[in-house]
Amino acid sequence: MDTTIHAAGPSQELREELVRVTECRQAYHKESSADLVVLDNVDLTLTAGEIVGLLGRSGSGKSTLLRIVSGLLKPTSGNVMWCGQPLLGPAPGVAMVFQSFALFPWLTVQANVELGLEAKGVGRAERDRLAEEAIELIGLGGYENAYPKELSGGMRQRVGLARALVVHPDLLLMDEPFSALDVLTAENLRTDLIELWSEKKLPVKAVLIVTHNIEESVLMCDRILVFSSNPGRVAHELTVPFPHPRNRHDPAFRQFVDRIYGLMTRRETPPPVDASASQGGDKPAKTFAQALPDLPMNLMAGLMETLAEQPYRGRADLPLLAGSLQLELDELLPLGESLQMLKFAELEEGDIRLTGEGLRFVQSERDERKEILAASLVKNLALVAAIKQVLDERWNHRARAERFRDELEDHMSPDYARQTLQTVISWGRYAELFDFDEEADQFFIEDDDD
Repeated sequence: MDTTIHAAGPSQELREELVRVTECRQAYHKESSADLVVLDNVDLTLTAGEIVGLLGRSGSGKSTLLRIVSGLLKPTSGNVMWCGQPLLGPAPGVAMVFQSFALFPWLTVQANVELGLEAKGVGRAERDRLAEEAIELIGLGGYENAYPKELSGGMRQRVGLARALVVHPDLLLMDEPFSALDVLTAENLRTDLIELWSEKKLPVKAVLIVTHNIEESVLMCDRILVFSSNPGRVAHELTVPFPHPRNRHDPAFRQFVDRIYGLMTRRETPPPVDASASQGGDKPAKTFAQALPDLPMNLMAGLMETLAEQPYRGRADLPLLAGSLQLELDELLPLGESLQMLKFAELEEGDIRLTGEGLRFVQSERDERKEILAASLVKNLALVAAIKQVLDERWNHRARAERFRDELEDHMSPDYARQTLQTVISWGRYAELFDFDEEADQFFIEDDDD
């Protein structure tokens, strides 16, 4: 893990330790194949007085770690300590805010907020008082008797936040709490939350937030744990040096965001090839371990065309490009990484640059684009090369998809295997390498005589 420290806050060593996770591993057993490892060797320490962000792509295990910290999920191995004691079940003093509001539609705002208090056996009068305080604190005064269907998305998320805060938890867990909101609503709620935190009005000791939004993490958090994927690991830990309130247009802020983009787009060293797993004794075995995102090729072509035009002229800063195209991290990085995989672009320290082959693709007509893509797919994706080889060798030029799906599931979850195979089908059809019979679940190549 690469650890970078920037001007740690005062008296940090004296703060109360709430959570300590050491050597955490979460794996799910799959019959007849290797276990699916979601988290591997993850360490996390959380102290009172800080907001910590878990930043990473979808599927990097961030939400799984949040459930482990809450005590709702026992890790496969590793230790979880809560306030100095082993965590053996749901942690006392922990509340969670979800991405999807999770309100009961038949209950009023007041009744939704009071649910946690009612579960704790708090008396009616005290419930009313605490709920009214939380509702007022979060900016929903006057809406106590409204129902969720009468509220906007931002107001419903405020109800979820009030419901979490009303029990005065030591630790507030937030699982992508703003991702279901429009940009302006999310920014307003984010700003209000940070103001309350800075003014010490939030009745919590610490906040742990899961996000895939880099700017959001830098705006809100004191520390950021950057996760890599497959399996999820803490690749980098950063301390954010800026006091609240933070100015996203400050050059130092922009430089910090750029740095995180650079860390997240840094190419990882591929694992060594196991010579003992060779096929035929002379060639290393092909690996299908690379999960592919669900991306249509015309979207990737559109990004290349954008990069080739003004003002980018073949190279763009990823944060600026994301803002210009209104794309989130989970949308832009898979595009860039897929283009890099096909050798059409390179990701370099927070920038994306078209390669010569990418520029040739952009400048070509449709039929030539298909030829360029077909050659790239066969050369750079082992799964595509294997499918094409089998189809070429078969007398009827047909092959069942099940054999490739099963091999993919040796390296990834069934969901990722299905998604990867569907992406290969889409890209292969675009390049006219092969077609796919959905009903028969078969790849095929049409005979020229047909």
